[in-house]
Amino acid sequence: MRDELLETIPEFNLIADADLRERTIRTWELAMREGGWTLAALARMPFSLLINPCPVNFIEHTRAVAQIAIKAAEVFADLYGDRVPVQMDILISGGILRDVGKLVEYEEREPGVFVQTAAGKMLRHPFTGVELAARCGLPVEVQHIIAAHAEEGDKVKRTTEATIVHHADFISFHAVLRLGQGKNLESRIGESTSR
Repeated sequence: MRDELLETIPEFNLIADADLRERTIRTWELAMREGGWTLAALARMPFSLLINPCPVNFIEHTRAVAQIAIKAAEVFADLYGDRVPVQMDILISGGILRDVGKLVEYEEREPGVFVQTAAGKMLRHPFTGVELAARCGLPVEVQHIIAAHAEEGDKVKRTTEATIVHHADFISFHAVLRLGQGKNLESRIGESTSR
């Protein structure tokens, strides 16, 4: 399973610090186990229940946000040099993990129909994601990115890394939102669910 995970999300291998990389991978594995997910199911799962139908799956969105965040940090390095420092390993780990809590927030109610779990209705993914990351020993800087990436983060002062990941996430979300039709907390990937 680990080899398949690393092949599916090669961005894990961009984390230079071996311990941080391992803890990031373990957090994903833990979330998959606790949510009962396989990589095949995550490739079917819409990244958001707010877009219906959602043409982008959870894996694609995870990779897109991580890559957008990396590119933004590279632009900062190229143009600002050391004046706007970015901890790349923290940024990449947080970019990969920011939605990991969705693996316990979402479930596939019936084939192709994804909804919030009972627990997910009470604790959104920023909360459960931080809890998963803390259990795997990830540093507070990564936990902060997970906690602050969504609207819950509007109440705190985001670090540079959290700001980059937050905006990378919303770049992807808003681009895809324009393709969706409606705002339901239920979605099928790539097809209409008119009821």
